[in-house]
Amino acid sequence: MAAELTVPQLSAKHRPTLDQALSAIRSRAYWSPHPEHPKAYGETAPADGLAAFEAVRGTRLDLGQPGTDGWTGGEVSPYGPELGVEYPHVDPDVLLPAMKAGMAAWRDAGPEARALVCIEILARISARTHEFAHAVMHTSGQAFMMAFQAGGPHAQDRGLEAVAYAYEEQTRVPGQADWSKPQGKRDPLDLGKTFTAVPRGISLMIGCNTFPTWNGYPGLFASLATGNAVLVKPHPRAVLPLALTVQVAREVLAEAGFDPNLVALAVERPGEGIAKTLALRPEIKLIDYTGSTEFGDWLEANARQAQVYTEKAGVNTVVVDSTDDYKGMLSNLAFSLSLYSGQMCTTPQNLLIPRDGIATDAGHKTYDEVVADLAASVGGLLGDDARANALLGALVNPGVKARLEAAAALGEVALASREVVNPEFPDAVVRTPVMVKLDASKPYPEAAYLSECFGPVSFAVAVDSTADALELLRRTVRDKGAMTVGAYTTSADTERAIEEVCLEESAQLSLNLTGGVYVNQTAAFSDFHGSGGNPAANAALCDGAFVSNRFRVVEVRRQA
Repeated sequence: MAAELTVPQLSAKHRPTLDQALSAIRSRAYWSPHPEHPKAYGETAPADGLAAFEAVRGTRLDLGQPGTDGWTGGEVSPYGPELGVEYPHVDPDVLLPAMKAGMAAWRDAGPEARALVCIEILARISARTHEFAHAVMHTSGQAFMMAFQAGGPHAQDRGLEAVAYAYEEQTRVPGQADWSKPQGKRDPLDLGKTFTAVPRGISLMIGCNTFPTWNGYPGLFASLATGNAVLVKPHPRAVLPLALTVQVAREVLAEAGFDPNLVALAVERPGEGIAKTLALRPEIKLIDYTGSTEFGDWLEANARQAQVYTEKAGVNTVVVDSTDDYKGMLSNLAFSLSLYSGQMCTTPQNLLIPRDGIATDAGHKTYDEVVADLAASVGGLLGDDARANALLGALVNPGVKARLEAAAALGEVALASREVVNPEFPDAVVRTPVMVKLDASKPYPEAAYLSECFGPVSFAVAVDSTADALELLRRTVRDKGAMTVGAYTTSADTERAIEEVCLEESAQLSLNLTGGVYVNQTAAFSDFHGSGGNPAANAALCDGAFVSNRFRVVEVRRQA
């Protein structure tokens, strides 16, 4: 097929971005090519994005995929409205062979061409960030500004980060080499060698409900940039953002002269559960999954033909030992507990506080005082309904609401949840967080605080000492996993002890955050999301290990 986009054109446009991304993952310094502020996209962008989102509602999104055997949909926004979009339902017996057909040409294009095509896909998505923000908002329940940033530029950064790692890993070995081995008086042994990064096969990306683009883009772009075709299977309640992503990817691939079927969409009918079926197909060689531990464990145990990357449940913990900025600590924790109604895999759940209290710049504070002050800080932050709606968003599904309501019966309620009305979307289910006081010395069932209670639920756990808190932290991370660990201390010895636990148990640690950076936020190109070293996830977003097993280097030797 004729290419409207040539590699020289793409190189002139995007090679500087690729070089900057490569520099950023090496330096770990702050960098992002995708603006965070809505106004950066032009004066008409907000209205244009909303209009584009409204235009797709109630339509049939025809991607021109082979194997389409019907149509399905049914997404309902957590804010109330039905989206009414229909998507192609596919016959994998037809679609998967069609996806595989374009892989040879994609492989032969080489790492640089693939990276540049991926960056063009991301650039076009970036230009439609306002539209994507509405799509993310109305499938995940995120408030608009969070959907704009996390679902837009931050997700695009994570995708670009994966492309940079993919390019770097594939180009560690030269494409060709002349080999000559001296033989003394005889002629040397001469060979010409070529080295080709060869993809594993078709990659299955199983999307999540809460962060469809942020969690989806790393695996999607890591696989695509390493030469694999990618089948995107969205969560049934969060199809639209990934369907639009597939649409853009197919357009760019076709314009660049490649088979658009290298990226395709698989949407399930209600209750169909096609993820299991697809995951066991012999054509599927890579799987990226974010979601429940139960299904993640099933994938790891049963999809034996594939390399499986999972992010599952974890129990995130904050150790509170002491602080020299008590007000800042409370403010930082209050925001972390409230953002997106705690529906983040990085939101703190367990706050481990010595029962004798902690030393602070405001004097000694007892356990009860710390808990009461934190509850008051959350209450103050969310006291204004307009601000509460902007921070909380909406509960993504009834399961979160049920866990929130059940948590109040687990112990003494330090902070009761309250209902917040969203005047723009009166059908949205909006609730402030609940905080429950528990005592580590009493015989609670493990489910009380040693299992993930996903949503706006936190446990203030009284412990005998900071040393006991560290032992509980170690056991929690080792047995249940953690995406994040936070700690507050003014003691250098305690800081080292906390750090040692996290190093030994492979948990990402944030110390003494009191300003505008929060334990549940990570920055692409600098922060690692997860470690791959504890039960919460078997991979990190994003490092070399996340991409290096998505391809193999195949050598051809020729007599010189």
